[in-house]
Amino acid sequence: MVNERVSMDQHGEKAAGQQQKWKPEVYDKEMAFVSAYGAPLIELLQVQPGETVIDWGCGSGDLASAIAEKGAEVFGIDFSESMIASARTKYPALKFEVADGQRYVADEPVDAVFSNAALHWMKDAAGVAASMAASLKPGGRLVVEFGGHGNIKAVTDALREAFDAVGVSQPYQSPWYFPTIGEYGMVLQQAGFEANSAVLFDRPTKQANGDNGLRGWLATFADGILSALPAEEADAVVRWAEERLRPALYSNGEWNVDYRRLRVTATRK
Repeated sequence: MVNERVSMDQHGEKAAGQQQKWKPEVYDKEMAFVSAYGAPLIELLQVQPGETVIDWGCGSGDLASAIAEKGAEVFGIDFSESMIASARTKYPALKFEVADGQRYVADEPVDAVFSNAALHWMKDAAGVAASMAASLKPGGRLVVEFGGHGNIKAVTDALREAFDAVGVSQPYQSPWYFPTIGEYGMVLQQAGFEANSAVLFDRPTKQANGDNGLRGWLATFADGILSALPAEEADAVVRWAEERLRPALYSNGEWNVDYRRLRVTATRK
C-alpha cells in the first residue's frame, strides 16, 4: 500500500518528524500501476468461492474488489484513514477497517491473507508476520508482494546524497523495509509459516506525467520524508535528486523507477 499512515519503525516506533500522508484521488490516477501490477498476484491465491480473505494494506480497495469478484468474502485493512474512506466509497458492498497491520488480529481466522505493495511500509516485520499468522486458519494461505532488497536503491541513494548536498537541517530517515529472501524467510518461519515460494526480481516501473514523473513519485511515496522539511529544503532535495537520477532513470521523456519486488507464498503451519 496516512492518518494518515504515520511513518514508524514500521509502524512500531514513530520516526521523528515524519508523517506519510496519502491522497487517494491522486494515488488512484497517477499511481494506478500499483494495482495493475498487483492484479496477477491474485491468481496465486487460487481463491475458491466462499473463502474468507484479508487484504493486508488494501489502500483504496481495487484489489480487494478484484478478489471479491472471484467469489471470496474479502475484508480490507489499512493504516490510512483516507484510503479506507476512499475504499468504502468505491466499494460499499465490501468491509474495510482502519487498522495497524503490525498488530491487527482478525476476530475469526480466515482462509487466506493477501498483500500487495504494503508490507514495506511496516518495519515491524515480525509483528506483521505474527499478526498475519494469528489471523489465518491452520493451513491458511499467504500471498504477498512488496519491495525487496535493493528496491528503489538509486532513489534512496540520491535522497541521502541530496540531504547532504543541500545541507538539510535534519538527518535522512528511511520509512521502508526492504528485506532479502533469507531475511524474510526467517521472519515467516519464526511466525509459524512454511514458505512455499520466494522470488526477488527487478521491475523497473514507468511513471506517469512525463518529465514530472519522478517529482510526482516523490510527492506520493516520499511525502513522509519531504513533508518534515521546510518547503525550500524539500524543493531543493527534489531538484537535486532529479538531476542526480536523470542519467540512470530518465529516457525518451519518461521516468522509470528502479523497483525490485519480493514475492512470497507461504502456508500457516
